[in-house]
Amino acid sequence: MFIDSVKIKISAGKGGDGAVAFHREKYIAAGGPDGGDGGRGGNVVFKMNENLSTLSGFRYRRKFAAQPGENGRGKHCNGKSGSDLVIHVPCGTLIKDAQTGRILADISTPEAKVLAKGGRGGWGNAHFATATRQVPRFSKPGTTGESYELQLELKLLADVGLVGYPNVGKSTLISVVSEAKPEIANYPFTTITPVLGVVRLPEDRSFVMADIPGLIEGANKGAGLGHQFLRHVERCRLLVHVVDVSGSEGRNPKDDFQIVNSELKKFNPELLKRPMLVVGNKCDLATDNQIADFRKFVEEQGYEFFPIIAAIHHQVGPLLNRIGELLSKLPPIKKYEPEPEPVKTILAARSNDISIKKENGVYTVEGSWLYKTMQSINFADEDAMRYFDTVLEKTGVMEALRKAGVQEGDTVSIYGLQFDFVE
Repeated sequence: MFIDSVKIKISAGKGGDGAVAFHREKYIAAGGPDGGDGGRGGNVVFKMNENLSTLSGFRYRRKFAAQPGENGRGKHCNGKSGSDLVIHVPCGTLIKDAQTGRILADISTPEAKVLAKGGRGGWGNAHFATATRQVPRFSKPGTTGESYELQLELKLLADVGLVGYPNVGKSTLISVVSEAKPEIANYPFTTITPVLGVVRLPEDRSFVMADIPGLIEGANKGAGLGHQFLRHVERCRLLVHVVDVSGSEGRNPKDDFQIVNSELKKFNPELLKRPMLVVGNKCDLATDNQIADFRKFVEEQGYEFFPIIAAIHHQVGPLLNRIGELLSKLPPIKKYEPEPEPVKTILAARSNDISIKKENGVYTVEGSWLYKTMQSINFADEDAMRYFDTVLEKTGVMEALRKAGVQEGDTVSIYGLQFDFVE
């Protein structure tokens, strides 16, 4: 089954927690803290696999999670980092944030792309030993790895895209100029998935041609099959518009040409700015007047016209030569650059990470990172409490409380820990 669009969820591994441990050895008094650090969580990595041609591997599996890092141990032993999770996708896969549509990566080259970074390992208590704090009884927890809901879209990498109404001879054309073997029959929609073929020219030149399933009127809104596959035209450097010049299906070739161009424009206005050659196929079924009339119609709109009989390779050579000439002058296949996250979104995420509510005279503070930090704090230890005070000040929690209207002596509650606010 050809699947070219899926939605998945990925989660990088959580960092391991730092250890709280003290050196204990015979004849060695006051060995001191020796808790090791937690290991880094595994990343989620996407990599191109040239043996894949669809996203069907994601049909039944939609959630992916990398391995977490190991916790630290005593004797300064650090936890082992989690293994990266490598997800293989076809060449030409575009990865977007499912919520915003922001482009995160274009998997069109062999380089692996890290889409979700694993959490950092937490520090062991050995890091917190100072001249005045010689017995730290707390450590840092590992941070949570990044997680995203992603939209994967396959946009085929092809130099030339064949577009046109169903049953005009696109499949026949690609079958006679390349090794591609699409289904060919005398009825519409015989091609229900895009077909790629490598066309070889003299002097060791070649290019990739894509047969895009037939478009009909309303394709951009879901009619026919075109709405599923229009995205595969977007990377093409050159379009070849195939028309049944004989009107053997009972349609007017001029109407066909205009309708398909209109659908391309509605889907993406940039498509009609691409170089386009017009091919009049099935010339053996057309009269000389039909061919001449359609040629005049096309050339008046600024397009080059090539009459052919694809089934017997008649006049296909000049068409391929012209395609080769144009491709040698055109820029390479379009690659999509990752889009940076808007600054407003970043600032909003930071400001929304801390929630402060006042109920019955008590200011309640909540935040996902704050809860995880508190899990590693021994609040019976004075040094740990001083460290926690520093965390609240440096992360902006105290400033947020001041903005919320807290006054000296007011009660503040953070996940069960209550204290009086002191300036």
